[in-house]
Amino acid sequence: MVTLTLSNWLETAPDWVLSLPENLQRLLFQLYQTFIYQDRWTWFAQGLRITFIVTIGALILGIIIGLLVAMIRTAHDSQRMGKHNPVLGVLNALCKVYLAVIRGTPMMVQLLISCFVIMVPKDDFGSLICGIVTLGINSGAYVAEIARSGLMSISAGQMEAGRSLGLNYGKTMRYIIIPQAIKNILPALGNEMITLLKDTSLVSVIMLRDVTKQAQNIVANTYQPFVPYVSLAVIYLVIVLILTKLLGILERRLRASDRR
Repeated sequence: MVTLTLSNWLETAPDWVLSLPENLQRLLFQLYQTFIYQDRWTWFAQGLRITFIVTIGALILGIIIGLLVAMIRTAHDSQRMGKHNPVLGVLNALCKVYLAVIRGTPMMVQLLISCFVIMVPKDDFGSLICGIVTLGINSGAYVAEIARSGLMSISAGQMEAGRSLGLNYGKTMRYIIIPQAIKNILPALGNEMITLLKDTSLVSVIMLRDVTKQAQNIVANTYQPFVPYVSLAVIYLVIVLILTKLLGILERRLRASDRR
């Protein structure tokens, strides 16, 4: 296969390109190498698909884990003096260990241990599952504190009102407490999603071909890191700005609904 060089590209380039300064010619050549040559823009598109799959999957798993941990810790802390459930005590201790370990170790280390020591995936699908599970477990530790603060913000009278209606603890949490808490923590969950989106760039270390890994592959083929990595930064920036805008709209609607 013939290697594409600047001189080869200039031979087929339009006349207006030849009239540009040399630095601009080199920049256009790098843009051509990064996006047009061999349809490399599809590499970014495929990487973005993996990035979004990992982000959404990890966020859903993180919310499930976080809500469970938050409910256990809230139930344990809200017990009356002298009436302690030993099962809740054990579960609360396990939750504290989970939070300490996950929040006290870098995500990179967690990915390496999870995917090269515990799971050891054999193919791309296994790496995808490994990435989702690891990031979801990591996100769950932070969602747990967000959810716990939301549950604690609900007045204790709400729980008493539910119990007075004949609902048990689980149904009161499901139908009364959690819906109100979720409304309070939605903006914080949105920020966690943005953080998680950026953290997905770490899954490239487990050979998962997300958008970061695809940019690295392009650099390995072109030996020109400037355009691929700057383009990668722009892609993340645009996505984060869009999500931030959507979160702002959501927060305004929530504030408007509170005034009614």
